[in-house]
Amino acid sequence: MENLLQVIAIWALPVLFAITLHEAAHGWAAKQLGDPTAKMLGRLTLNPIKHVDPVGTILVPAGLLAFSLLTPAPPFVFGWAKPVPVNTRNLQKPRRDMAVVAIAGPLSNLLMAFFWALMIKLGLSLQGTFDWVAVPLVYMGVAGISINILLMVLNMMPVPPLDGGRVLSGFLRGRIAYNYDRLEPYGLVIVVVLLITGVLGAILFPIYGWFVELIQTLFALPSWR
Repeated sequence: MENLLQVIAIWALPVLFAITLHEAAHGWAAKQLGDPTAKMLGRLTLNPIKHVDPVGTILVPAGLLAFSLLTPAPPFVFGWAKPVPVNTRNLQKPRRDMAVVAIAGPLSNLLMAFFWALMIKLGLSLQGTFDWVAVPLVYMGVAGISINILLMVLNMMPVPPLDGGRVLSGFLRGRIAYNYDRLEPYGLVIVVVLLITGVLGAILFPIYGWFVELIQTLFALPSWR
């Protein structure tokens, strides 16, 4: 129980803000393109309470953290928030603009990963003098990079309704676009099947590892993989 509480304390803020800022970024991008729906519903805010989904933001990440303590592998955590509503009728070029709105979420995760890399740098610089601040910063920084890169890579899979699916849809035309969009009701099933069969991990983790190593190199961070 003590280990579980320590892990939750480290991962809680990175997971919470990775998920909620991802959704807020969608709403912000939609507003810039002419759709004020998210703003009118109070979703253009950094207040996590407005974005929290009880299952996706709390139960699933907490369950995965608890499960990770039973295995020797590093914690594997992901989750989701309440989707930000977008009214495509307010967009000038719906397919193109929805692609822009979609990619804003993963881009926000990449920027947050950079932020957490800076927190690791700060924590390392404080080691030996303010360890009570340095140690939590370093551990939370590692968690922040991990969850944000994982969410970015997962969401960029070209499977509707994931962000990558909406981005790809923005480049398709005619019958191909129509047939591709019809996959959206089955998107979650496709992802679950890929996860169970191990295909999802085989696709995601090499890309995830490449981005983590890139950030470690860019910010001159010690490797933790």
